[in-house]
Amino acid sequence: MFELIFIIVIGLYFIQSLIFVIGTQKTFPKINANELPTASVIVACRNEEHNILRCLSALNELDYPEGKLEIIIVDDNSTDRTGNLIDDYIKDKTRFKKIITKKEIGKLKGKTNALANAIEIAKGEIILTTDADCAVDKNWAKTLVSYYQPDVAVVNGFTSQKFDGHFTGMQNLDFLYLLTVSSGTINLKKPLSSMGNNMSYRKSVYDEVGGYENIPFSVTEDFNLLIAINELKKYKIIYPMDSEGMVVSNPGKSIAELYHQKKRWAVGGLKAPLVGFFVVGTGFLTHLMILLTPFFFSSSAIILILFKLLIDFQLLYFVTKKLNNEKAMKYFFTFQLYYILYVVVLPIAVLLSKKVIWKGREY
Repeated sequence: MFELIFIIVIGLYFIQSLIFVIGTQKTFPKINANELPTASVIVACRNEEHNILRCLSALNELDYPEGKLEIIIVDDNSTDRTGNLIDDYIKDKTRFKKIITKKEIGKLKGKTNALANAIEIAKGEIILTTDADCAVDKNWAKTLVSYYQPDVAVVNGFTSQKFDGHFTGMQNLDFLYLLTVSSGTINLKKPLSSMGNNMSYRKSVYDEVGGYENIPFSVTEDFNLLIAINELKKYKIIYPMDSEGMVVSNPGKSIAELYHQKKRWAVGGLKAPLVGFFVVGTGFLTHLMILLTPFFFSSSAIILILFKLLIDFQLLYFVTKKLNNEKAMKYFFTFQLYYILYVVVLPIAVLLSKKVIWKGREY
């Protein structure tokens, strides 16, 4: 019975993985460089003194038509040197503007309120968001905005992570795996998730859904906005796999930090459509069966585990090669050990408690 259940679960896992890859391979038309609309880059930051200069330096190198780009940095009431570092860096740079979160819009809290404050004053037709612990490619803004055909409302981009060893390397592969799922499902018109550290949307469509203040609060504000726009059923939401639209974030420094990050995403993901729970459930069962294999040991179970490893390897190799990130594949087996454990543990942790602690705040 164990082997039969394992075969069915692995079969579903394989089909899902194949669907994700098919979705990521979709291509989308671009507009000409001389047609690029105005754009506003927004970064909300809180207590990011160790990251903010790297972020600002990358943003300063953005290649975009003169006079069509503004960069708004929101200091979300930092208690460290973040605000001073921003002031010193941007004082002679006209594309940059800094604001401090002072106004509470509706019942918004934390990062969502900071973003809403910035969007309220943004002048660009397209809003692009990234995080303070990220460095964007110099062509990032130009690449994402180039996909804005008239019927496109949201364009997402891929994020990788800096890595120099097994702990950071496994996080990089984890990011790329999760974003492959996001890209594949979004491009097949079944959006399940998104990541605000590499996201863009039309300001007019943001206003059309009523802004963040009209969307139920979530610790994953990016996903909530994506779903709200998708429910309009009027516009395209796309997720091209384009290496020039990449963002590179800093990895988590500890297991505890990773746990809080994953739990925040998981709690936010509870509002996903039913198909999202099916995807998560398939992953949970697949990895649970692997953990149970020592108690139901057989040669067939070992073959199924090896087949599962092959599925993940092929998926990640395809993605890393397309995004010029193949070096990360040497951490594949470390990623698998980490992935097997957290995919089983995380749903249980969320069932026990939905409390989220992030950036010194509790939600």
